[in-house]
Amino acid sequence: MTATTAPLIEARNVSQRFGAKPDLAAKVVLKLKLAKPTPVVHALDNVSLSIRPGEVVGLVGESGCGKSTLGRAIAGITSPSQGHILWKGMDRSAMSKGEQHQFGLASQMIFQNPMAALNPRMTVEQLIWEAPRTHGLARSTERDAYVDRYLMLAGFDPAMKKRYPHQFSGGQRQRVNIARALAVQPKFLVCDESVAALDVSIQAQVINLFMELRDKLDLTYLFVSHDLGVVEHISDRVAIMYLGRIVEEAPVEEVFRRPNHPYTKALLAEVPRIEPGKRQFKPVDGELPSPINPPKGCHFHPRCPFAMDRCHMEVPVKKEIAPGHLSACHLNDE
Repeated sequence: MTATTAPLIEARNVSQRFGAKPDLAAKVVLKLKLAKPTPVVHALDNVSLSIRPGEVVGLVGESGCGKSTLGRAIAGITSPSQGHILWKGMDRSAMSKGEQHQFGLASQMIFQNPMAALNPRMTVEQLIWEAPRTHGLARSTERDAYVDRYLMLAGFDPAMKKRYPHQFSGGQRQRVNIARALAVQPKFLVCDESVAALDVSIQAQVINLFMELRDKLDLTYLFVSHDLGVVEHISDRVAIMYLGRIVEEAPVEEVFRRPNHPYTKALLAEVPRIEPGKRQFKPVDGELPSPINPPKGCHFHPRCPFAMDRCHMEVPVKKEIAPGHLSACHLNDE
């Protein structure tokens, strides 16, 4: 994989809005000014992100910044309000039904809550076999061997496949989720806070499993997390998101050694480190603004100590400040 390799999957100028669409009666009421318009959540704002084959891209930001929404759009679970999702250069919206089906199998998502993602009325065996059976990936006579193979790949003992999700720990359930995603033979996985709900020791095991599977199965990942320590360990490249926009993007070493955007610097300043002497922690000033009414210009300007008049009005554009290092900050123009 090189910087010139064509992307496997790409989000191009993607925006996502959430809000109730008014029916005819509601439109009349709004026109007569008898009611206020339904609030619209601006979850994503003109986001572009490309992921090359075999790459692990970490997506980092505070809760509510749009990380999961972007992950769902890239995985094909939701359709963006604006913009395009490209798979191997082909726009998903222009794909035939057969091509969309193949894209759906090739792109899978692993969710944060391992219990909520599993049907409690199905055994582990049924959970793993359901999708391969539905999509004709294996014959019924191959069921046992097929299920056992993917459970073992996920580090789960096939001898326990007749049990139900409630009979397992959080780490074991997440391994079942991983096995279920792998069972449709994907090429791309979106891991949405996939280790956040697990104990620290189990987190390390699951992260190591992801890296082993990457090498064994030639997988590509979008790893969504708020934990910079985990992202530093697993990622090749990191994208920093703030209130629906990607503000910085660079190789992992570059982000951690030479952060450029004030928001990235503020996040990294609060990462716990083992070092001698006392250290005073100072959180990022202010709170994340509401996505219903995001600030004009640079979304970070109400909390930025370096904000200028320009930041209040003009949206900064991502610019390359070093090879492969992009940042969206007006300070780079000074």
